[in-house]
Amino acid sequence: MYKSKEKLTFEEYLKKSVWPAYVGCIWAILYAVFVRFLEAAGGGIISTNGQFEDPEALSMASYIAGVVIMFCGFCLLGLVKPWGKIVPLWIPMIGGRKIHPLVMLIPTLFGTAFLLAHAISGMLTKTLFLAGIININFPGWVELNAHSLALWDLFFYEPWFLIMGLLAGLSAAHYALTSTIRPTIIKRFSIYYLLFVLLLIILFVVGTIVKL
Repeated sequence: MYKSKEKLTFEEYLKKSVWPAYVGCIWAILYAVFVRFLEAAGGGIISTNGQFEDPEALSMASYIAGVVIMFCGFCLLGLVKPWGKIVPLWIPMIGGRKIHPLVMLIPTLFGTAFLLAHAISGMLTKTLFLAGIININFPGWVELNAHSLALWDLFFYEPWFLIMGLLAGLSAAHYALTSTIRPTIIKRFSIYYLLFVLLLIILFVVGTIVKL
């Protein structure tokens, strides 16, 4: 007699899902190469929206941001690979030692909170700006098409931050659920974490408005 397959709970699905880490790594690399490194070379979307006051500083900032983003993308793999829980044996002195879950989770969760807050607050403020409800100051520009830049930010940059934040968050959830941390602690912390992200969003929005 045919037996229907039991549906996985969301928690069980997260424990089995490693794809967010791989997709997140690719997502980070693509953004670093085709956005940040391209901007560092003097091209990219920003160059079509105006003239920056200090092009060299913008180029260096874009290059550093690209390197950091690419590094963070590779770090996501540690949340689904064995070397994220046990130090590889080829590393002198500490090879074979267990890695405390918080060593991986704390930076990932802070990064996730920043990505989500950046995306949501950015989408909200740019929507209000384009609707003519608020004005936003864009410092550092000699010449700027603010409307065009806001559109790119709303439909290109911020969606990247949002997707990257969701992928990083799912990867962190997988790591936590497959670690030695008790499920009750994870559930309790998740509530406080969401409140922290909400607070960060509010601070980002207020910070943008205060600069008016």
